[in-house]
Amino acid sequence: MMMMMTESMTEQMQACMKACMECQKMCMETMTYCMSKGGKQMEMGMMGMMRDCAEMCMMCMNMMMGGSEFMGRTCMLCAEMCDRVAMACEQMPDDKMMMDCAMACRNCAEACRAMQMMPA
Repeated sequence: MMMMMTESMTEQMQACMKACMECQKMCMETMTYCMSKGGKQMEMGMMGMMRDCAEMCMMCMNMMMGGSEFMGRTCMLCAEMCDRVAMACEQMPDDKMMMDCAMACRNCAEACRAMQMMPA
C-alpha cells in the first residue's frame, strides 16, 4: 500500500501532488463539460487526451505517495501530457472552462518538472 508519511514528503512533493490532484479534477470536469457542449470541444482527440492526462496525474500521485523509484520519470511523462492538453485547450481562448483546464495543466506540468530534480 501507499504508506509514505506526509512528514517524509518534501514541500516540493506535496506541491506536486496538489497540482496533480487539481489537474486530474479539472481534466475530468472539462471532459464532462466537453461532452455537454459537443462540437469543437470534442475534436482533436480532446476527450482521450484529457482522460489520459487525468489518469497520469493519478499515477503520479500514487508514485509519490509510494516513494517509487520511477517517480521522477513518471512526473516527466505527466508534464509532457499536461503540456499537450494545455496546448489543445488553449486553441479555444474564448472558452473559460478550456482556459481553466489549460491553466491547471500548465501548473501541474511545472510542478512535475520540478520533481525531476528530486532523488529517487
